[in-house]
Amino acid sequence: MTEILSLILSGGDPAWNQSVLNSLRAPWFSTQLGLETAHDSPSPRLLTCHLPIQIFPKAFFTSKAKVVYTSRDPRDIVVSYYYFTKMCTTYEDPKSFNQFLDSFLSGDVPHGSWFDHIKGWMELEGRSNIFFISYEELKQNLRGTVERLCHFLGKELDDAAITSVVENTSFQAMRRNKMCNSTMLPKELMDQEKGTFLRKGICGDWKNHFTVAQSEYFDRVYQEKMQGLNRIFPWEQTGLVKSS
Repeated sequence: MTEILSLILSGGDPAWNQSVLNSLRAPWFSTQLGLETAHDSPSPRLLTCHLPIQIFPKAFFTSKAKVVYTSRDPRDIVVSYYYFTKMCTTYEDPKSFNQFLDSFLSGDVPHGSWFDHIKGWMELEGRSNIFFISYEELKQNLRGTVERLCHFLGKELDDAAITSVVENTSFQAMRRNKMCNSTMLPKELMDQEKGTFLRKGICGDWKNHFTVAQSEYFDRVYQEKMQGLNRIFPWEQTGLVKSS
């Protein structure tokens, strides 16, 4: 999403994406360094965070800012997060996938409970300044999503510019781009010998990692924690059944 929004902001020209680190193009304002970078960025600016709505800046609700909230099948998040924690030296190396799955389901991971996070943000669905999109929808119809994002942001691009956005945000293009594939980060932060930041970029990789017992366990916890949320996510149409 960082790459998509960067390209939309630059009118489809990939020069910015290919010459400036994504952490500088869309700084993580929840960190001290990211906040300082954000203050130095010209308007309109892109900002990134993983903050739950409970501690998201309240000034947002009286500003002209817009939020793009990207969700993903939590089972794929578990897999991706597991490999990320093995690479990221500031995170505790998980003892096993099963142990990490337990930690994820209990919310005992950096950034807290995924369930609390998505349920908190989904309470704001319908607001004109928040755009909700899933990774699965991006994979299914990237061009259509880019067009919708342009409309949401009031940034109308011609067909050639939209094509550039789509081409430069394919998984293969991003994997080649050192400004977003994390290979520029020092080993003290990201140990590339332990994995690849942009690993597969597919939907449903959890099926290659979950045992039948783990899948059933995840479904039970998911149904319990997601009760009362009146929304059907793409991943619920391909395996997860949520109680109403």
